[in-house]
Amino acid sequence: MAGDVTGSPIGLHRVLAPAGVLPQQADVLDADPSPWPDEVVVAVERLNLDAASYRQLREAHGSGAAVRQAVLDIVAKRGKMQNPVTGSGGMLLGTVSAVGPDSPLGLKVGDRIATLVSLTLTPLRITDGLSRWDGLGEQVPCEGTAVLFGRSIAAVLPEDMPDELALSVLDVCGAPALTDRVVRSKGAKSVCVLGGGGKSGSLSLAAARAAGATRLVALVPTQGEADAVRGTGLADEVVVADARNPVAVAEAVGEPVEVTVVCVDVSGCEHGAILATAPGGTVIFFSMATSFSAAALGAEGVAADVEMLIGNGYVPGHAEFALDLARRTPGVLALFRGRERQTAGS
Repeated sequence: MAGDVTGSPIGLHRVLAPAGVLPQQADVLDADPSPWPDEVVVAVERLNLDAASYRQLREAHGSGAAVRQAVLDIVAKRGKMQNPVTGSGGMLLGTVSAVGPDSPLGLKVGDRIATLVSLTLTPLRITDGLSRWDGLGEQVPCEGTAVLFGRSIAAVLPEDMPDELALSVLDVCGAPALTDRVVRSKGAKSVCVLGGGGKSGSLSLAAARAAGATRLVALVPTQGEADAVRGTGLADEVVVADARNPVAVAEAVGEPVEVTVVCVDVSGCEHGAILATAPGGTVIFFSMATSFSAAALGAEGVAADVEMLIGNGYVPGHAEFALDLARRTPGVLALFRGRERQTAGS
């Protein structure tokens, strides 16, 4: 216990190195599970690794056992789960085990929650060696502890939804919420989602439809994924192209759209998104693999007058919005459950 010392609501007191940076930028965090007065300690049950991070780990390490060891090594070294290559992490599910007397989060001991802040800034310890995880999927059953700060965000898990499904929805809840805001504020009628068959992509399609868009284009990488998206009715047009090939993206989309949402977990998708967007339109980047310099210089290089937004994962009310959207959109649930079956069979 930290005694009467008051910690920082943004977690500065947990930064071990280097001094003077926020927890997300830190190389090492103090993951001691003793709460400071405004902190909450969580008994971790499951991690949900960011898609870009998990893809990089699989490509770099190959086997499931090697991926598992890589995650263990990162957490042991850094006191948090932050992929040193992608810079991204994910989020977690667990049960509140301790609440500091000054915590403003409104949580109580025994609450089952999903954190809505990144693992890249969450002090984390793993105590079971990830013995129940085969390394073959983004969701990681585990035992350990995590710490939430005074300005962290968490959502109590819904009782009407399986944990795995709720965690998947909450992991990407910022994407549909911001898509909804942008489409409504601009009165946009045409929207393209790169990666429309994924978690954030399918929810963004549903959000755009609910916000009034009348032309929805889902761009996916394979014919099999295209067939799956067509079966849900989430998009008016489903096209197949490599999102990293800007010419192929522009040709596949055809008439440029007013809003393009990038939900692809690989790098190199910036230029295709720009070409797919009409002059005066908006590109929303949700992928952690996005390059700011590639986006900015790419738009300049083709004289594209487009507004570019970086989705930061937080919009007020985003958790409730995404959960409700999933509940009332059968096509979204079908794609999420399809992904779960693929993971289970991999």
